[in-house]
Formats: sequence, structure tokens, C-alpha cells
Amino acid sequence: MSAPVFLVEPGALAATRPGGTYLLDGAEGRHAGVVQRRCAGERVDVVDGAGVRLECLVGAVGGEGVTLQIVARTDEPASEVALVLVQALAKGDRDELAIEAATEVGTDAVVPWQAERSVVVWRGDRAAKSRSRWLGTVRAAAKQSRRAWIPEVELAVDGRGLVERVQRTIDAGGVALVLHEEASEPLARVDLARLGATQVADDGPAATAHGTRAVGQRREVLIVVGPEGGISARELEALVGAGAIAVRLGPHVLRTSTAGPIALALLAQRLGRWG
Repeated sequence: MSAPVFLVEPGALAATRPGGTYLLDGAEGRHAGVVQRRCAGERVDVVDGAGVRLECLVGAVGGEGVTLQIVARTDEPASEVALVLVQALAKGDRDELAIEAATEVGTDAVVPWQAERSVVVWRGDRAAKSRSRWLGTVRAAAKQSRRAWIPEVELAVDGRGLVERVQRTIDAGGVALVLHEEASEPLARVDLARLGATQVADDGPAATAHGTRAVGQRREVLIVVGPEGGISARELEALVGAGAIAVRLGPHVLRTSTAGPIALALLAQRLGRWG
């Protein structure tokens, strides 16, 4: 079984080296020492959400936190191609279920989208509180899935903002895909050659190159998922006009909470992430 992961702030692990010690304090230290009751000699990992992972053994548990013996340090590079989920706001917790699963699958960023048919509306204080919940959701999902990278949660966009976001992605050499039940092109057959990343061939997996973390400096695959009522004809026309490609997943219509994570999983496989 993989070691439990504890999350600290980006940069907090900058000076750490194998053979040294690290004091896990604050909320994560209390969770490790008091809630989980980790004991001396147990294996744990500490990540900073920006690619640094420490493999540690618990040394001692005290009032200030948990002292860890650093066994190894890994600086995990980001993938050359960023997978970005544009998730339409949805009623209940369906949008949060979507970004939770997407984080576990491996999305690099999520973009809240105020679609025409979104029942939920983010305005004023509600927008800030809702985005804060999304931030908490992706942090918890990243810890659960043992990730060293925390997906970025971008500011919410409306229809015009999403069209501009798609245009920037295309101009930077990326691909924008809109999941739509009436699309004729299957997601599995979309040409990703323009990304310059190694794809998975029919006879087996292939490795991909790696680059810097900043999403703005990487090519992107944008996956746009509509709300419960679907993407309107006007929205689809505007997105396709900006360079996006309408694609379908398969013969069945999926919920807004499941479509994005499934699409991400298929793309992760094609890009060699799961090789």
C-alpha cells in the first residue's frame, strides 16, 4: 500500500535533502500525530503541491508536530502537455464531484464555467466562497490520490471568457475539445499530433517528454463539459468558431459529473501518462 501523503505549502520543502529531518507542523502535523497517530518508523510522504515529494520515516511525535527522517526526495516534472478541464457550474455537488474525480485522474487545472444553462450562478460573495470550495476539493483529492501536484483552480469564466480562453489555447499550439452528444468525431480519434507529445499507439504505451509547470507556458488540451441541460447551440457555434473541436465520448449520454473525468482518462492514456 502506498504511503499517506501530507501537504505543505509550495516552497516549504526547498531546502530539504535526503538524510536530513523535516518538522511536519500545523494542521498537517496534528493530523499525522494526533488524528492518525503515526508512530516512529512508519513511512509517510510529504508533498508541496508543486512537484516536490519527500519519502520519510516518522522519527518522533511531539507537541510541535511530527519529526520526519528524510529518506529520499523527488522533484517530479510536470507533463509537457497540460490537461485542463473546463467544468460548467452544476446544481447540487455535481460540478465538485467532477473536479474531484478529474484531480484523481490527473488534470492539471480546472476552469469554472458559467454556462447559459447552468442553474447555479456564481456572483459576488458566492463566487469567492464557491471557488474556495473548489480549491479545497482539489487539494483533498490530490492528497487522496497521492499527487505531488495540486491542480490550479482558475477564475470563473462566462461564455465570452471561455471563447477567449479557447482562442488563447489554440494560438499557443494547443487543442480545445467540446464534449457534445451530437458530435460525429470520437474523442479517441482526435488528432493530437500538433501538441508534439508522444501518443499511445495501438500496440502499446509510449513515454512523454516533460517541461515546466506553468500552464501558460505549456501546450494545453482543453476539455469543455456542459451543465445538466447541455451546451446550447449558440455556445457550441461560438466555441467551434474559436477553433474548438466538438467530440463525443461514446454511444451513451453521461452526466456532467462523469463526462469530464472519463474524457481526461482517455486523453491521459493517449498521451502516455498511464503507460
